[in-house]
Amino acid sequence: MLSFITEKTTSWDKLKAEKRPIFIYGMGDGALKIMSVFKQKGITLSGIFASDDFVRGHSFEGYRVHKLSEVEEMVDDFVVVLAFAAGYQELVDRITDIASRHTLYVPDVPVVDVGLFTYDYCIANEQKIQQVYDMLADDYSRKVYANIINFKISGNIEYLSSVTTPKSEIYKKIIKPHMNDTYVDLGAYNGDTIRELLEFTHGRYHALYALEPDRKNFKKLNKFIDGMLNVNAFNAAAWCVDRELPFAAKAGRQSAIAANAETMIDCRSVDSVLDGKSASIIKMDVEGFEREAIWGAAQTIGHFAPKMMVALYHRNEDIFELPLLIKALNPDYKIYIRHQLYIPAWETNLYATT
Repeated sequence: MLSFITEKTTSWDKLKAEKRPIFIYGMGDGALKIMSVFKQKGITLSGIFASDDFVRGHSFEGYRVHKLSEVEEMVDDFVVVLAFAAGYQELVDRITDIASRHTLYVPDVPVVDVGLFTYDYCIANEQKIQQVYDMLADDYSRKVYANIINFKISGNIEYLSSVTTPKSEIYKKIIKPHMNDTYVDLGAYNGDTIRELLEFTHGRYHALYALEPDRKNFKKLNKFIDGMLNVNAFNAAAWCVDRELPFAAKAGRQSAIAANAETMIDCRSVDSVLDGKSASIIKMDVEGFEREAIWGAAQTIGHFAPKMMVALYHRNEDIFELPLLIKALNPDYKIYIRHQLYIPAWETNLYATT
């Protein structure tokens, strides 16, 4: 069982055993999470560096922020730990170049919740992980699945670069949008995914439903859809039932339901929003609450089998719990997994079709 998982030593254990100086590349929330694990595991941090554009006499958590060139002048041989996300080619190329000159690790820390993704974690969930692997619809999905898991354990970016699929290929070969689709976008942000979809249908569709909880993002979404016909936009979060929940508004895409937030937000289920009408494509990228959103679309999934596009990277368990849930709700689905250009393993998504 789990013969496809070849990495057994975590990036954290490798860093713990390092004799060379270790430098974190990047600042912000990612660096704070990594530094917290360093402290727990007794990993020594030698310093921090950032891209040249961000180095203007900054300090971070008591460390002076250097340029990479400054670190290279000070230290002959050192280890780099990436602490931010890279989602466009120029930045990925820069990181790949650093990896060609220095030992680079990209430790996996969950976007939401706590806990580390380790080989022991995989063994503890062996049956579910193997079940997902066995039920995937094609060999490439199995390769992607194996590589993502091995990356999450090892922090080696080569596992990602060898299974990166262009977004256009996913649309053309798996989702195959049509001009008469009813499209439901959960976590619609500013309409970016709607825009992508309509590029393949020449702007044609039957109906659009968009849920976006963050008020600033929703304002941008409304600007994008202004003048479009048969569009239903809701300033609401996707959930399993209709209710109100506390919500933390943050910059960009990071807003999410949070127990300790003071602001309340409307939550809607897909089944409630559609009210018995069909959907042909549902996209879910709801910052770690995909499971609740899937349950909220259970009737739609069971009766109409819409094509599904679901983020698999917010919580450690998403990589196996979400495929199993969708397959349980509609056994007719063929499940695919693809990874788009991104470091770390964000933009690893499930695609379900019949």
